[in-house]
Amino acid sequence: MSLADTARSMGKAFRTFGVAAALTFGTQAMAAAPAAPVAAEAAAPVAAAPAAAASDSAAPAVAAEAAPVDKGYYTPMKPTPGKGQPVDKGWTFQDQYSPIGEQGLWMHDVILMPIIVAISILVLVLLLVVMAKFNKRANPVASKTSHNTLIEVIWTLVPVLILVVIAVPSIRLLAHQYEPAPKGALTVKVTGYQWYWGYTYPDNGGFEVISNMLSEEDALKAGEPGHLAVDNRMVVPAGEPIRIQTIGSDVIHAFAVPSLWFKLDAVPGRINEKVLFIKEPGVYYGQCSELCGARHGYMPIAVEALPRDKFEAWVKTQPGGTVGAPAAAAPAAPAAPAA
Repeated sequence: MSLADTARSMGKAFRTFGVAAALTFGTQAMAAAPAAPVAAEAAAPVAAAPAAAASDSAAPAVAAEAAPVDKGYYTPMKPTPGKGQPVDKGWTFQDQYSPIGEQGLWMHDVILMPIIVAISILVLVLLLVVMAKFNKRANPVASKTSHNTLIEVIWTLVPVLILVVIAVPSIRLLAHQYEPAPKGALTVKVTGYQWYWGYTYPDNGGFEVISNMLSEEDALKAGEPGHLAVDNRMVVPAGEPIRIQTIGSDVIHAFAVPSLWFKLDAVPGRINEKVLFIKEPGVYYGQCSELCGARHGYMPIAVEALPRDKFEAWVKTQPGGTVGAPAAAAPAAPAAPAA
């Protein structure tokens, strides 16, 4: 074969290869061109989904921000003259506004006072009889009597019966005073400081109210009794049992409110507990009843009992105050699987 024939054969081979390559790559390019818009269209909803989800999640947040927050309301109650506080020329117990107080006052008026008066009169009469009948002038010869069985039996049995009459209602009253609080009762922790009180509400967010005595001038301006008025009262609901827990932060104090028949020591390192029940709304005053230092006489107590709805409104005015059972924590979201 000549050189020219060889060149022509190689040219035909190159042309054949070029046509085959053009047909192959051209077909692939034509097949790939329509797929791009489809992929783009498929990707569009995926990209739009997070935006839609974001807008849906943002809607409740905006609604929550726009919803009004109930911050509660509170106007201190005006005290009633003669109720829950000492009165001029008073010589007996204050009027009682708790069931325990009514029971204790009944025992004092119906049982103790009659027995005390009867024994006092009997002893006075016996003393006058002895003075008149057995003096030296009326009875110059002294009696030689050494024993009298009847008298000895009487003066032994009568005191025993008197003690039994006193003991039965007394033990019943003590037992009622220290009955445990029912389940679900509101708890107030009372802390005695030198020299003021602190009231903590663990069932309503755990906030603490610090209570200090008002000056004489401020108390008179507020229409409250001097040395008993405070800047912040212990506010509680009326008509339901309240669990009072006392503790001292430094020395022994005593939380005492006479018109509620309530007294409980506040001892450092120890929590004492007792139930308080206030029958009706009002303001009730008391004082620390344990000598606790130089300003012992300047840490009064003011308890304000409100209806339940007004008490809850007061709770909402306190920093961190909550009403009702605490909301259950939301379960944690499961971790996303690793890509």
